[in-house]
This record gives sequence, structure tokens and C-alpha cells, in this order.
Amino acid sequence: MKSSGVVLLLALCGTTLSAQAMQQETAQPLQQDMAQLKQQVIQLNRELFLLEQSLLFPPETQLSLFLSIDTGQFMQIDSVELLLDDEPVGGHLYTPTQLEALKRGAIQPLLQLNIDAGQHQLTAVFVGKGPDNRDYRRAVNYSFEKKAESVLLELQVNDRSSNYQPEFVIQPWEQAR
Repeated sequence: MKSSGVVLLLALCGTTLSAQAMQQETAQPLQQDMAQLKQQVIQLNRELFLLEQSLLFPPETQLSLFLSIDTGQFMQIDSVELLLDDEPVGGHLYTPTQLEALKRGAIQPLLQLNIDAGQHQLTAVFVGKGPDNRDYRRAVNYSFEKKAESVLLELQVNDRSSNYQPEFVIQPWEQAR
């Protein structure tokens, strides 16, 4: 009786081990299929995002604004307010982490919107702390003509060491052809 119990136990263990081996053999192709499916979903999501961007912001009507800061020595920026043709279109409040990234050379995509062709006036109002930790509010204007291609503008806050003041510039980006 004892030997038959041992034989039965060994048979059950062998069956369990072979079942586990079969599960592992079928699990590997299943995991590979899942990894491929995940990559396909990621690629499809990327393509859908690009399609959405081209539909929402076609080059014929696109205006994109970016912000960069030189070193931030003479201006501790708190916020930027944006007006297009004297109408508010956006703005941004800055966190200390964002300011550190900008001071290290990051360029922030600030705003993307659709505008009609023709003459436009962009006004950017910079608010923050200036030299000697005083409240600082400075506006800069930029006139441009919107044509068939997209308009890319960089709002720059540069340190001007000649008079220890920040300088605000709106610089158009040249587009690759």
C-alpha cells in the first residue's frame, strides 16, 4: 500500500511538472505576442497624435510660441501673458522646477493656435522679479504677417550685462525646407 501511494504521488508530481512546463512553453510566445501588440499600439498612438496635430493645427493657420531664458540672472520670471491683436490668447505661471529647466537651456513650447492669414500683433507681458528683487512687468510687441506656412516664434529673456537689466526679444524661427 505504501509503495502504491508513493507511485501515485510521483505520478501526480510528474503530471504537475509537465503541466507547468507546458504552461511556460505557451506563455513565452504569448508574452512575445503581447510585446509586439504593445509596440504596435504605441506606434499607432504616435501616428494618431501626428494626424490629430496636422488636423487641429494645419501649417496654413498655425502659430507656435516658445520661451527660452538666457541665465535668469537679472529676471526671475513668474508668469507670461500673451495677447494676439489685443485679445488674450494664453499665458503660463512658472514653478521653480520649470524655471531651473529653462535656466539650464530648455525651450518651453508655450502656445500653439490657429490664426487667419494677414497682419497680426503679438504682445508678451513678462511678470516677475527684476534686479534688486523688485517687482518687474515688461511687455514686448511683435508685428508679423501670417502667410501660407506656419509661424514659429521664440520669446527670449536675455541677460544684458551692459546695464544689468533683462532684455525681451521675440525671434522668428526659420523653417527647414
